[in-house]
Amino acid sequence: MLESVKHVILVLSGKGGVGKSTVSTQLALTLKEKDFKVGLLDIDLCGPSIPYLLQLEGQDVHQADGGWVPVYTDKDQKLAVMSIGFLLNNRNNAVVWRGPKKTAMVRQFLTDVCWGDLDYLLIDTPPGTSDEHISVMESLKGVKCDGAIIVTTPQQMSTEDVRKEITFCKKTGIPVLGLVENMSGFVCPSCTECTNIFSKGGGEALANLAQVPFLGVLPIDPRVGSLLGKACVTELPDSPSAKTFNEIAEKLTT
Repeated sequence: MLESVKHVILVLSGKGGVGKSTVSTQLALTLKEKDFKVGLLDIDLCGPSIPYLLQLEGQDVHQADGGWVPVYTDKDQKLAVMSIGFLLNNRNNAVVWRGPKKTAMVRQFLTDVCWGDLDYLLIDTPPGTSDEHISVMESLKGVKCDGAIIVTTPQQMSTEDVRKEITFCKKTGIPVLGLVENMSGFVCPSCTECTNIFSKGGGEALANLAQVPFLGVLPIDPRVGSLLGKACVTELPDSPSAKTFNEIAEKLTT
């Protein structure tokens, strides 16, 4: 099912709560706005937030002769989405599964979804280095994976966890495409001034230390957080987030 996908990119984080799914969603929307055909696969089985972030909750996944048909965000079918969230009757339902069942679901997502011809498939993974990540790598053995984008926040605790994620990538042979420092400052929705409520520069320092590319910083911006299903590069073109997402997309596509 992935033979017609030109580029496969993983989005990883060392810990939860760093905004990885928001980065995945906005990056997918940015690539779509640049006229690429994009797929977004949510394999964060215990915390599937992609349907909510794209305002696709309640959509049904259909079975076809070749497998599952993903949910599309637009009539032109430029952005295809698959998530276990579409298979749950209620967003509040917990997925209480042991490792083998989660592994089987991840493999099914990677082998039984009719993605069609895609320029980019972004895979939003759960935090850490768990069964799901190993399942992804085993399932991608026959497919060229471009690499991983790692999301962190500036604080030392988060960057320490990201060190482990970089080590995981090296051990499993995943190229690190770059590191994004999320929640780097807070943008006031009234005056748009950015204030460093946390620390700053931890992600960039770690990228330099680990000798991996640094893709940029993303502040906490309530305006971006409210853009459910909309791309910040079109809705907030002058925002710091839009600038960073445009830069990341340019680095990935050139």
